[in-house]
Amino acid sequence: MASIVFAALAGGAFWWSGYVEGWPRVIILIAAALGCQLRLLCNLFDGMAAVEGGKGEPDGPFWNEAPDRAADILIFVGMGLGAGFPALGWAAACLPVLTAYLRELGSSNGLPADFTGPLAKPQRMAVATGIVVLSIAWPATLIWGLWAMIAGTALTALFRSMRLVKSLRQPR
Repeated sequence: MASIVFAALAGGAFWWSGYVEGWPRVIILIAAALGCQLRLLCNLFDGMAAVEGGKGEPDGPFWNEAPDRAADILIFVGMGLGAGFPALGWAAACLPVLTAYLRELGSSNGLPADFTGPLAKPQRMAVATGIVVLSIAWPATLIWGLWAMIAGTALTALFRSMRLVKSLRQPR
């Protein structure tokens, strides 16, 4: 659940960055980058505690997935608002939900979880952090970064879809 707090920090910082200039904007964007990375660390530590620490609970799958989807939405909608293009933020926010759905659809059909793709979660947060760094000097990077996020996550969904259909067609 802490990942949602850090994602809200990142998303809020992205949003706020669209309203300030100069050094305050730089500090706000650094906060956005930190929020993205701390969100990933929460996810990593949670997985390590549950799987390697043997502390998994029956409701663990919910807590593994639901906060991640909320975090993606908070970060990318905030990025779109900060860039002045809310529709791009919403598009970038919806596609990770689709990729997670495809992974879970495969799992529910007895297939191994597919975490691959050009912009799976770790890569999305790395790109989001890179967008922050570049947008400090070039504010339009938020817009182009959202387009890159949309394209990469759409490719991830497409590749996962193709692997899922291929796997479902194979005799088991």
